[in-house]
Amino acid sequence: MSVTIASTTASSIEQAVDDISKQCSGISPTMVLFFASSRYDPASISRAMYDAFGGAQVIGCSTAGEIVSGRVLKDSIVAMAFDDRTVRDAAFSVVTDVTSPDSLADAARRLGEDIGTPLGELDFRKYVGIILIDGLSGSEERVMDRLGDLTNVTFIGGSAGDDLKFESTYVYLNGAAYTNAAVLALLEPAGKFDIIKTQSFKALKATLVPTKVNEERREVIEFNNRPAALAYAGALGVPPEDASKRFMRNPVGLVTGDDIFVRSPRQIEGDSIFFYCMVKEGMELALLESTDIVADTRRAVEEKVRQLAGASALINFHCILRALELEGNGQDKEYGALFAGIPTIGFSTYGEEYIGHINQTSTML
Repeated sequence: MSVTIASTTASSIEQAVDDISKQCSGISPTMVLFFASSRYDPASISRAMYDAFGGAQVIGCSTAGEIVSGRVLKDSIVAMAFDDRTVRDAAFSVVTDVTSPDSLADAARRLGEDIGTPLGELDFRKYVGIILIDGLSGSEERVMDRLGDLTNVTFIGGSAGDDLKFESTYVYLNGAAYTNAAVLALLEPAGKFDIIKTQSFKALKATLVPTKVNEERREVIEFNNRPAALAYAGALGVPPEDASKRFMRNPVGLVTGDDIFVRSPRQIEGDSIFFYCMVKEGMELALLESTDIVADTRRAVEEKVRQLAGASALINFHCILRALELEGNGQDKEYGALFAGIPTIGFSTYGEEYIGHINQTSTML
């Protein structure tokens, strides 16, 4: 199998793309995946990357930080080039309007046409999808739900970032830059593949059930028939004015068996709590407590590599909240070092896509 990774911190687009291109000179790629800091002009970086890899399909997005084998970066571009020895076949399309069901259906239909089989008839054991979506659109749940209705193929990915400016995020495909959009890649890997979902939390005994919500606004108005902020603070045993200080360490999550799907609080307004992803009324949520991200990730990656008898490439969709926690704990270099032995790229996301939309998680292909 042949995969090449590249990275650059050059500030000019011309120099940055030249750096990436030279580092990938040993491969004739059919597909290039890249993640670029928002400091690079969206239209210009998408066009330049596409022009640099003539004949390849080029897909990417803006970020809130980047990862490459052995290192966690900022203000950079990271890229992974694949040839047909790694990805046997692939199809790509754009959901031009993530608020429109018709736009997603059209994009899914185009994927099926290009791959030669309708999306709903593909063998999920042979194919895997990547989705990159506007991280400020608030549409991830709807898109992932609809995509799940259209195919049994697993789509994994991340919500694009803009280095915590929260102004605009972009997704890229073949020289164009899109906002309020998603790009889809349907891959037929030549070898075995699998997915890692790791979140570094344990469930506490306290349970919070949303009893009044505004799903469109990702707002919980009441937990357990009490004002949400007061119920959350009470579950933690802290004064209401201190509740938001515990958001990163104590989010909530849907517990399914041994698995946790994290829902991260964003801010308190009045007595409501706004979340980074949708919370549904009646969903039983456990109060969570953070554990060691580095140790948990090491275990997850080592176990998956053992199961697959090696790994030729790894793509990491890594929540910005995890990145901030690692940085605050002085563990970002230690985290990056976990991937030193595997060709890896990744980015800090505004949310992670895997069986829905989640937070404070890393999803990895």
